[in-house]
Amino acid sequence: MIDYSKKFTLDREFYPSKYIDVSIESDRGRILSAPAFRRLQKRTQVFALELNASIRTRLTHSLEVGQTARFIAKTIFSKLKKDGLEKYKLEELENAFVSTAEMTSLLHDIGNPPFGHFAEQTINKWMKNSALPILENFETSSQEMIELKEMLTKDICNYDGNAQAIRVITKLQRLNLSYTQILSVLKYTRGAFEDRVKGGALDYLRKKPGFYYSEKDFIEKIQKKLDVKAGHRFPITYIMEAADDISYLTADLEDSVEKGILSLDEVYNMIKSECEKENENYLLEIIDDKYEKAKKNEAPYQFSMFFTLFRAQLVTSLVYHVVDIYIDNHEAIFNGEFNSALLEYDKESKYYKAIEILQNISVKYIYQNKDVQELELQGYSIVNGLLNIYKPLIELSSNDFSALLEDERIDCFLSMRLIKRVSAKQIVAYQNDVKGLDKEDKEKYKILEWYYRIRLLTDYISGMTDDFALKEFQTLSAM
Repeated sequence: MIDYSKKFTLDREFYPSKYIDVSIESDRGRILSAPAFRRLQKRTQVFALELNASIRTRLTHSLEVGQTARFIAKTIFSKLKKDGLEKYKLEELENAFVSTAEMTSLLHDIGNPPFGHFAEQTINKWMKNSALPILENFETSSQEMIELKEMLTKDICNYDGNAQAIRVITKLQRLNLSYTQILSVLKYTRGAFEDRVKGGALDYLRKKPGFYYSEKDFIEKIQKKLDVKAGHRFPITYIMEAADDISYLTADLEDSVEKGILSLDEVYNMIKSECEKENENYLLEIIDDKYEKAKKNEAPYQFSMFFTLFRAQLVTSLVYHVVDIYIDNHEAIFNGEFNSALLEYDKESKYYKAIEILQNISVKYIYQNKDVQELELQGYSIVNGLLNIYKPLIELSSNDFSALLEDERIDCFLSMRLIKRVSAKQIVAYQNDVKGLDKEDKEKYKILEWYYRIRLLTDYISGMTDDFALKEFQTLSAM
């Protein structure tokens, strides 16, 4: 039975509202006012350290995704009205449904590190090579401790922006969002400490880490509260994912023309050539029509006119397409067991083929562009360099690190200076995590205290903006 009143609730950690619309508007205000949300304006989408304000950042991308999610959600709602909203317990939940989809989309990249996905790989490589040898030296005298170390080994080498988003929302920013809003951000349902299993009923939903060991208990708590089974998704998350996928399709091509990597004519000819090669007429008809209309304008306006018209028609068509898939698979989506992205579900559709063409062009002509890859290599050097600089903090004993936070002198003079640069909010998050540990169980305490220190290190560096990371690296490298 589909009952959305069980998903849209008033539950939150502190000070719940009495009315659902007040609760939803409270979430909206907290998100839009969050410093972590504002910092997205200085985070890479594709082109790192970009001075041209017309080029998309994580913030402007998130705004576009939010608008597309709003369009999808409102269209779904209007279609469900035909069956009668009381059938799904949605009579008083239109604002909650639409706003949650939009706000989830604004939050979806909030855990991404500086310099984009390349930095995720950099962090994980560094953890494997530089942090794991430290963990391996911790003594284990029981099977329980051996298994704990094995779990944490996987966890710290599985940094992911999706998992970090949950940590930012709940621990670092303490936004005190409703459980509904938090769980809708959980795009993937596997813990970073769990193995990926290919094949099976939920393998797509679990293909990437969605949360860390540090947030495991909290995720389980809100899943139980909202009647979402382990490994399953919150229904609104499918809308956010579709909106994100749709928003990517023309954005990178548009930015590449703005930067001068490609020209309008080159983009048109690339798409046309790929469509003809793949015998794809749907996309070809759109670009032919929009290109012809754009060329009737003065030269400076042709580029913006083409992409405006192209994007509008493509987005509208894809929105109606994913809405149909949502409605046709409503029960499976509501239960969080629909094991596919909405946009990838019907691989025989003309829409999926058009998406493949646009994605392939972006990979071939943008992501493999020499200038883009040069920026990625610079990002690697910066993030890897910062992790090396701050490594002394995870080499300390738990006693020394505790003394460090109490402003006491320790032998490592570097750590005494480095800790002063870490955000107070991130230190408090570490202290709150450690506070719940049993100090009498010395073996377990030492392992978990060190693990939370790893989280502190990644919280600090992954929370930087591109320009701050560059400046911090230059400052501490005396460059």
